[in-house]
Amino acid sequence: MRLRIGTRNSHLARAQSESIARELVAAGHTTELVPITTAGDRSRAPVFASIGPQGVFVREISQALAAGAIDLAVHSYKDVPTSGSDELAIAAVPPRIDAADCLLIRTELVDRGNGFLPLPEGARVGTSSVRRQAWLHHLRTDLRPEPLRGNVPTRIRRLQEGGYDAIVLAAAGLARLQTSGPDEPTVFSSAGITVERLDPEQFVPAPAQGALALQCRRDRVDVQEVLAPIDHLDTRNAIDAERLLLGRLEGGCELAFGAYCDSSDSKCIMHAMLEREGRITAETGHGTEPSAVADDLWRLLNPTRTGTPSTS
Repeated sequence: MRLRIGTRNSHLARAQSESIARELVAAGHTTELVPITTAGDRSRAPVFASIGPQGVFVREISQALAAGAIDLAVHSYKDVPTSGSDELAIAAVPPRIDAADCLLIRTELVDRGNGFLPLPEGARVGTSSVRRQAWLHHLRTDLRPEPLRGNVPTRIRRLQEGGYDAIVLAAAGLARLQTSGPDEPTVFSSAGITVERLDPEQFVPAPAQGALALQCRRDRVDVQEVLAPIDHLDTRNAIDAERLLLGRLEGGCELAFGAYCDSSDSKCIMHAMLEREGRITAETGHGTEPSAVADDLWRLLNPTRTGTPSTS
């Protein structure tokens, strides 16, 4: 089957889509990448919360899918709204890469005496995520989070040029760029940078971080059958639980919220962090059913509310 794959046009998005294309080619299909610019790509807002409602990095791609201009879309799952279109379906969720965030530090500034965040006092840390800004302030009130946008190579270059003392990026994004195929060679240098992985149980990542969502039309049974072998059940269950909790909190880019679920071998451990009115709440849930653990965490994060709300 010939498959047109819709993707954002950044280095990272193309690397993600190329990885899926290689799997499909190996299974005997032919592929074509179709780059699409989204509203989020066009925006020059300094922080993600100012760009617009959740979905600004996927909307135009999903519209092209609904119109039949492409056969499937490869999204960073954390960009996909919790309330989706009835005519589209997430046909496959490949195995998740590391969900953690990473702290990239100019090597000469690394200060091991400061523990979990080995940064000097008053360090300037680049990130446009309200969640990362909130967690940084919670852990180190002396740090100075400053807006930083652009693709991954641009952010790293600005760090190397001295615009920041450190920046925060998703570990999965770095990994995907560093292992991209021949069509997407490594597009950045890590010279002069020390990378620190931030334990996702302490610096809780965005829901679905590190995961991809392969989306197609609900009526394209043929495409769904092609994508079915790529679907990874443990990853899908974990992501569904994280997004269930996000939906119940009615949050998007403007909410400082993190959720990380490890679901395997019939066990589920889920960590959640939420900032509300300047106060950070962190909870951990355990169980055998990811959705039930998400329900328990919702009640812990909302102790004044009763009942089970509808999902968004």
